[in-house]
Amino acid sequence: MTDTQPRTGAPAKPQGFAATERIESPQGGGPGRGPMVGGMVAQKAMTFGPSAKRMVRRMRPEAAPALLVVALSVISVVLMSIGPRLLGHATDLVFRGFLGRRLADIPSDQLPDAAKAQGVVPGVGVDFTAVGHWLALTLAVYVVAAFFGWLAGYVLNGVVQRTVQRMRQEVEEKIHRLPLGYFDRSPRGEVLSRVTNDIDNVSQTLQQTMSQLLTSIMTVFAVLAMMFWISPLLAVIALISVPLSLVVTRTIMKRSQGQFVAQWRRTGQLNAHIEESFSGHALVKVFGRQGEVEDVFAEHNQGLYGVSFKAQFISGLIMPTMMFIGNLNYVVVAVVGGLRVASGQLSVGDVQAFVQYTRQFNQPLTTVASMSNLLQSGVASAERVFELLDAEEEPVTGLDVPQRDGGGEVAFEHVAFSYDPDRPLITDLSLIARPGQTVAIVGPTGAGKTTLVNLVMRFYDLDGGRITLDGVDIATLSREALRSRIGMVLQDTWLFGGTIRDNIAYGRPGATDEEVRAAARATFVDRFVHSLPDGYDTIVDEEGSNLSAGERQLLTIARAFLTDPALLILDEATSSVDTRTELLVQQAMAALRADRTSFVIAHRLSTIRDADLILVMESGAIVEQGTHDELLRADGAYARLYRSQFAAVEAA
Repeated sequence: MTDTQPRTGAPAKPQGFAATERIESPQGGGPGRGPMVGGMVAQKAMTFGPSAKRMVRRMRPEAAPALLVVALSVISVVLMSIGPRLLGHATDLVFRGFLGRRLADIPSDQLPDAAKAQGVVPGVGVDFTAVGHWLALTLAVYVVAAFFGWLAGYVLNGVVQRTVQRMRQEVEEKIHRLPLGYFDRSPRGEVLSRVTNDIDNVSQTLQQTMSQLLTSIMTVFAVLAMMFWISPLLAVIALISVPLSLVVTRTIMKRSQGQFVAQWRRTGQLNAHIEESFSGHALVKVFGRQGEVEDVFAEHNQGLYGVSFKAQFISGLIMPTMMFIGNLNYVVVAVVGGLRVASGQLSVGDVQAFVQYTRQFNQPLTTVASMSNLLQSGVASAERVFELLDAEEEPVTGLDVPQRDGGGEVAFEHVAFSYDPDRPLITDLSLIARPGQTVAIVGPTGAGKTTLVNLVMRFYDLDGGRITLDGVDIATLSREALRSRIGMVLQDTWLFGGTIRDNIAYGRPGATDEEVRAAARATFVDRFVHSLPDGYDTIVDEEGSNLSAGERQLLTIARAFLTDPALLILDEATSSVDTRTELLVQQAMAALRADRTSFVIAHRLSTIRDADLILVMESGAIVEQGTHDELLRADGAYARLYRSQFAAVEAA
């Protein structure tokens, strides 16, 4: 066995599932910081176009329903665009009849040219039957158009929700493929914000904009065709507003997009702070840091307010600007159209229909412009979700096959590892843990005790050397196959919302009720469960607030008992139980450790006196190894640690 070289500085040690000790980063960052100091994963904002296209590409599995939506929307838009033309015919009938009745005494050859152009016949009044037919036809067209529009919205709703459902599923699966280092660098609240808030915002954006956007674009083309049909001159006048509207919209969107990206980044920062302060609420109270927490919250909240105000205000300028341009266009069309009616070049119904088309033409442009803030907000959220989906995954190596039965012999062969390539932690470490041995790992904080456990669990991959379990290189096994043979109890308990029975059975899905109860009896969980009103059916919340810290620890130990592992890892597993319970648990663990290898990380040296082998680590190296008595006689690092703990007891 070759010891590692002394380190010149303590590297930042990632906080994995088994990371109960932390090495401070020289820069003061990373997981080694206090609980109220969050970090942010570096973010690089994408451009609007590529992100929007990527979002649309995610809807490819819905191609058939999407084509149906397009077809239904086309029918609806075409019918809606025919409506004003039909109303124009009805208006012409009323206008001709009204003038015909008023000009009944004028001979036909003396009618003004404008009246003749409108088809006025002296003495002929309004044909209300014909007008009624045209109005009924118009109503029927609008009803059918509305039905097809509703049907298109219904189908599109399914398209959007299934797309978002797949996105949520991909994010869920992605999280389980990410290495622990990603979560070490990312505050929990920031990750949760991407998984919940950002995906919800994407869903809302797609739901509110897709149907309107599709309908608006189709309406522009359909109405434009009808406008050129009625009057090419008026159509050209109406088109003048389009490039002006595009320039205004593009200019405002470019200024607001960055603010929307900042808005959701700030939201993630605020959520991270809230999650940290709530999870550490007891510590905040104990140390009287409420004022500091509130100050940090106020700072994040004020920052979010600032960027949100700018984003909404800048993007909100689009709607009034577009309405102003549309109104100017409406005035010009009305004036020119009136002149052409007076000259007999257009009928009153044509002008009325054209004015309606002008409104219909400007309305989708205004609608698209007004949706820009929603689109930008949704795309900004999509970017954050894509960053999570694009994060580098944990490499998939090894075969997902069960390993042959064995006693759990673990061998480290010239292992090299470092969290930071510039700061080697373990350079050449070799050791063998025999089947049935209890190997205790002790040392000062940051010595690398938990690092050994993380490497055995393959939470991190080696830089050099190899680790074998019963003679098989763990790198040749999939992580799932490896971890299925390992039972682990951490210092920090983790329970989920459910019954006590469910929390114990989490260790081995499919375990019978009797097996669960046997594990509970072996770990003395059965002793306190019977004092609860519902016994094993007692519901515990995610924090286990209705159980004591020691009872929660016993539940996690029972969970490990149920797995019946070949290799057992105890990371300060009895730190939360009282002295009497600790003695009982140690007896139970002695039975569990029989015929299997056990790694015990301990800070209280009194708990590992009977260990078969004690490894003393300093700076990532094993500086001493032996039994308790052998190490005390050697009067080295272990003896100094032992005296430092019990000298205080004797002095007391």
